Amino acid sequence: MKVAVVGATGLVGTKMLQVLEERNFPVTELIPVASEKSVGKEVTFKGKPYKVVTAGDAIKQKPDIALFSAGGSTSLEQAPLFAEAGITVIDNSSAWRMDPAKKLVVPEVNADALTAEDKIIANPNCSTIQMVVALKPLHDKYKVKRVVVSTYQSVTGTGVKAVDQLFNERKGIDGPKVYPYQIDLNVLPHIDVFQDNGYTKEEMKMILETKKIMGDDSIRVTATTVRIPVIGGHSESVNIEFENDFDLTEVRELLSNSPGIIVVDDVANLKYPMPLDAHEKDEVFVGRIRRDETQPNTLNAWIVSDNLRKGAATNAVQIAEYLVAKKLVGDAVEA
Repeated sequence: MKVAVVGATGLVGTKMLQVLEERNFPVTELIPVASEKSVGKEVTFKGKPYKVVTAGDAIKQKPDIALFSAGGSTSLEQAPLFAEAGITVIDNSSAWRMDPAKKLVVPEVNADALTAEDKIIANPNCSTIQMVVALKPLHDKYKVKRVVVSTYQSVTGTGVKAVDQLFNERKGIDGPKVYPYQIDLNVLPHIDVFQDNGYTKEEMKMILETKKIMGDDSIRVTATTVRIPVIGGHSESVNIEFENDFDLTEVRELLSNSPGIIVVDDVANLKYPMPLDAHEKDEVFVGRIRRDETQPNTLNAWIVSDNLRKGAATNAVQIAEYLVAKKLVGDAVEA
């Protein structure tokens, strides 16, 4: 596989290179792409340096797959150019997620929807990804009616400048700020821009993307997304109402036996998921599993995952792995 990584010098792009290497994805040739100002810089992959090129140069080299993490405007402009050249784009921005003609994919949930004709595939929002991985086996068994989610999201979701702001504040350095307020020793109930309905764009992403990925518009979702001063990953408090009743032991077994999930739920020994433990891991961790005693058929759970890995880079690479395994990209498609 000839693979292009667009946005290769950014936080998620760098993580994509790391995940491709760790998972031993069959890269025969790597083409790192970034903005004009980064052209000529080098990135390292499997111990070898590669020079950053422009998107135009990358298209001429005809990669089989292009992993995009360069922001929505870049994706809207460049992804169609790659797709027109027959290159399969897996895009990490919000640009194509709600386009009815594009698939929005979490491999554990809906990879079977993909075909060789899908040339632009959308990677969902990080907080949506970890939630639907946990919802899927429960929805299949008990049918999800309504989800109330509050998130506790890492500053890494905003990018390297947000990480710098946090550590500058911690050291008492007055540096550039990407948040409207101090983030160290603080909590911001505000991720992305506010919409006319009073929700933020991040909250609306979770609401709309969940329905699309799960393939069920009847699922009602309401969200409050919050930025906290951690770097290991995103956490979510999730309240799930089902159509059918459940048994807690069965819930734990279902989750434990589902791909991509690790149950950490032993409160007697103070075992529950935390961002520190999820950091640099690909799985979604679920704990604090308990019945909501205020109404029937309702479950509370705590879901944690590394937002740069499963929430972004790993999910994109897993989509690529699925395409390769099913022979939906590369020479195998023509064969």
